[in-house]
Amino acid sequence: MTRKKNELWEWTKALVIAVILAAIIRTFLFAPIVVDGLSMMPTLHNQDRMIVNKFSYKIGEPDRFDIIVFHAPEGKDYIKRVIGLPGDEIEYRDDTLYVNGKSYEEPYLAEYKKAVIDGPLTEPFTLQEKIGKTKVPEGELFVMGDNRRYSKDSRHIGTIPMKKVLGKTNILYWPIKDMQIVK
Repeated sequence: MTRKKNELWEWTKALVIAVILAAIIRTFLFAPIVVDGLSMMPTLHNQDRMIVNKFSYKIGEPDRFDIIVFHAPEGKDYIKRVIGLPGDEIEYRDDTLYVNGKSYEEPYLAEYKKAVIDGPLTEPFTLQEKIGKTKVPEGELFVMGDNRRYSKDSRHIGTIPMKKVLGKTNILYWPIKDMQIVK
C-alpha cells in the first residue's frame, strides 16, 4: 500500500512540475501563435502556426525586417514586419523603400512585385503623411505587412510602442510541409 502511495505521489509531483514548467515557458519564453488573415502573404499564409520568441527583445533590440507579434489597438495580436526603427525617416516611392534616404531591397516582396500589373505594390507615402512625424519616435517601431495592398499596419494604426511587442517570430511549424525558418 505504501509503495502505491509513493508511486502515485511521484507521478503527481512530476505532473505538477511539468505543468508549472510549461506555464513558465509559455508565459516568459515561447508561445504558439496562429496567423490570422492574408496581410503577410506571400511570406505567411492564413492559419500558419508559428512560435513567438518572447525573450528575444528582452536581451536585444529589433532589427529591420524582423517579423514581430504585437498587441494591436483592437485588442488582437498582429504579425507584421519591422520597417522602421526609432529615429528612422521612412518613405516609399516608385515601389522602393527608403530609410534615412537610402534605398533598401525587400527580397520577400519580389514575387508579389512581379505579379502586380496595375500600379505599385506599395503606394508612395512619407512618414509625415502617415503618422504626422518625420521620424519614428523613440521606443516605437513602424511595421508593415508583406501583402502591402491588404494589410492594416502602421500606415493605418500608427507606430507600435515596444512595450506592446510580444516578441519576434520566425519559426513556422505548421503545416508540417511548410516548416521553416522564415526571413
